[in-house]
Amino acid sequence: MVKNGDMNDEYEEKLINEEYKIWKKNTPFLYDLVVTHALEWPSLTVQWLPGVEEVPDKESTRQRMVLGTHTSGGEPNSLLVTEVLMPNSDSEMDLRQTNDELMDFGALGRVAERVKNVKVIPHEGEVNRARYMPQNPNMIATKTIKAQVFLFCIDHHPDQPAPDQVRNCNPDIRLTGHEQEGYGLAWSPFKPGYLLSGSDDQRICLWDVNAQTGPGRELNAMNVYHEHKSVVEDVAWHNRNEWMFGSVGDDRCLILWDLRVPPHKAVFYRSEAHEAEANSLCFNPNSEYILATGSADKTIALHDIRNLNQRLHSLEGHAEEVFQINWSTKNETILASCGADRRVIIWDLSRIGDEQITEDNADGPPELLFIHGGHTAKVSDFSWNPNEDWVLSSVAEDNILQVWQMADYVYDENYYKR
Repeated sequence: MVKNGDMNDEYEEKLINEEYKIWKKNTPFLYDLVVTHALEWPSLTVQWLPGVEEVPDKESTRQRMVLGTHTSGGEPNSLLVTEVLMPNSDSEMDLRQTNDELMDFGALGRVAERVKNVKVIPHEGEVNRARYMPQNPNMIATKTIKAQVFLFCIDHHPDQPAPDQVRNCNPDIRLTGHEQEGYGLAWSPFKPGYLLSGSDDQRICLWDVNAQTGPGRELNAMNVYHEHKSVVEDVAWHNRNEWMFGSVGDDRCLILWDLRVPPHKAVFYRSEAHEAEANSLCFNPNSEYILATGSADKTIALHDIRNLNQRLHSLEGHAEEVFQINWSTKNETILASCGADRRVIIWDLSRIGDEQITEDNADGPPELLFIHGGHTAKVSDFSWNPNEDWVLSSVAEDNILQVWQMADYVYDENYYKR
């Protein structure tokens, strides 16, 4: 006898597959670039690395990103540096889209040849999150399934581990101070080596990785901050004030901290930011007063630091929990978010309040610029490409890595005036 739960799961899977087929069919009209690559294991994290290498004979560039594995069945995990062969925007290729590993991609060949791991570093347990130091991209910190945070200098590790070393995790520094695992991780854009971490133990730890390590190459936290009453989901540095950082957690709270004073006095603002767990926060890199928070209540809240008692606006478009948010570094009003609804949404805050015709109301509020629907499972993380405008990468629980760029007519208001 088929149980109702099995029937519901079967129906949902069928619905998801139908949605994906529709998305795939429409990609030539919605995107200027789509690269879909099946990973061996799902990645919970993705971040583009800075830097571009030209490949003239292939009308392309080599760009790199950081990924991590989330294996099962006792298989070893790895921190990955992955190279993507990206087409030049001014190349003469008529079509920059590809939807599966069998679709031709002009001079660039198959997906498997364009996306490859150039560095595989053994990692103890799955990689919850990986982020590079902005002042030295060779230094990558990872959140682990244990309390420690690992720091790897990728130049110190071979491109591939020897067969008998795939389980030999050997980070350059082990950062201690937490008692449980977590996901929050952020490097200071001002102070080289300053690293923040938030975890399930309700703590925020701060390290200066330039400090002298102890036995076993361990480094204790310089400061430990206690104020959250539940899991600390995310931490972030302010982009203009080097002494300010923020945090959000399962206690629904947004807390702003002052690095200049002792940890027990460091809180200068605390409020309940959402009606459910707050999962992510990000300070606008181009506006010193604006920050955003994403939540399990399906919304993204916009806040003004000058008046945090009342949110500026709520972005509503996700059908389920919001996992990650991140501002575009090149467009002050552009914000992206991803969530459990299998979507990455691009928002344009300059369109808040714009008038809509009746037919457009069903598509969402005017500030909802674009919905990327290429994943068939929860989207774990995404990253804006620092080298090319409007290019993003996203990873999901369906083992899929996608690199994509929406069609320019979507965001360019002058497109039809050319």
